[in-house]
Formats: sequence, C-alpha cells, structure tokens
Amino acid sequence: PLPAFSCSLEAAARGVGMSWRIRVGSKPKPEGWEQIEPSLDFFENKLREAVDDPHEGKRKAESQWPIHRIHYEKNRYIYELYYKERKISADLYEFLARHKIIDTGLISKWRKPGYEILCSMSAINKNSTNFGTSSICRVPLAQRSGHIAPSHTTGCVSCASGDGVNGGPIWWTDPHTLWAAKAKKRKAAARPGAGADTDALDEPEDPEVAKRLRALRGDAEPEDPEVAARLNALRGGAGPSDGGAA
Repeated sequence: PLPAFSCSLEAAARGVGMSWRIRVGSKPKPEGWEQIEPSLDFFENKLREAVDDPHEGKRKAESQWPIHRIHYEKNRYIYELYYKERKISADLYEFLARHKIIDTGLISKWRKPGYEILCSMSAINKNSTNFGTSSICRVPLAQRSGHIAPSHTTGCVSCASGDGVNGGPIWWTDPHTLWAAKAKKRKAAARPGAGADTDALDEPEDPEVAKRLRALRGDAEPEDPEVAARLNALRGGAGPSDGGAA
C-alpha cells in the first residue's frame, strides 16, 4: 500500500492508468484549455515514468519522493497561472478541480500564512508519522540539529516559510541543499547569545547519506532539455511556451 497521501496525490500515484483525458473525455473545455494541455501531458508523462521507474537500491519510501515532487510542481504550475499571473479563468480552474486534475486541498494551503511552499499534504498529516507530528521538512533549518536530511515521506528537505529555493521547497535533488542548511545555521549561530560552535557547522555529511542522495539525484545523467526548461519555468526561470500560459 502507498503511504498516506492526500486523496489527489494517492489518485495520481495509483491512477496513471486512468489518464485525466479519460476523466475529461469529450466534455466541452473552458477557454484557455489548449494553453495548459501540453503541460498537463508533460506532468502526467513524468508521473508515469516515476511510478514505472525501477526501485532497486532505494528504500520503499524513497520511491515515492519523485511522485510528491511532480505532484507539487503540477499543482504549483496551475496555482501560479491562476492566483499569481491571472492567466487562466475561474471557469478553467473550477473545471480542473471538478475533474480532480488539481489538488485543491494543497493549493488552498499555499494561500495560508506558514504554508506558502508546503511540499505535500502528507507533510502535515500527523497520522503518517510514528510520533504523531508533522514531517521534519516543516521544521525551519535554523532550528534543526545534526545532519540535515530529507523527509522520509516526501523527500523534501524544507518547506518551512523562509527556507525555500526559488519560491519553492528545498528538495532532495537540490545540489545546494547542504549549503542552504549550513547558511541557515550560521545565521542562527551569529545571533547575540546563540553560543553555537560555527566550526561544527562544517562537519562533513554522513558518507552513506551523501552516497544515497547522489544516487537519488541522478547526478551522472544530464537532465532532458525539455524537462529542464519546464521545471526551470516552474522554479522562476524562463520556460517553454505553451500557447502563452507556461
């Protein structure tokens, strides 16, 4: 069984066989649909690849990390278009919600203080942790001790407000994850009366953790240019054109 996801994420993980195209069928589409359709195809294909990807060498939970990230990025794409850029209509947004193409629960959280870059509803599902708490990625980096590691559930290092990278969470794939953690700790240590040993902040990362994170990042394989362009657009850079919406 899958970990405790929000309903929309669980449906995404289980239901790549049931494409959104099947759910939508030949129903009339609101104006602007053709602008976002290529991106919806892109995210569905990436989700399918993540689900079908061999899991050898990964812990059980780690195989779900890419699903959480793709789910986040698809929903963030729509969120930005609707709430930030005003490039899609309310009719189109409601159409996506009605047919469960987007995770309205996650999107609604992003509009609340403290949850602006929440990586996944699973991160705040206290029933999914051993101690009935939120995931470690909800704890600001400056408040953590020891090695900085991704959430066991989502692969998110931090989605606490103020810790993000380019307007989004810090994921296990971000190459400067350790740098970001150290920068936060140094900032905390520099406060008057903090009394922290800043030399300890340069303690090398556990070799086993480093090895596993390198494997999960796929450092040896260059990212597909189309994938890189779209994800760069989601993270605040210049992206490809999908009829003007992306």
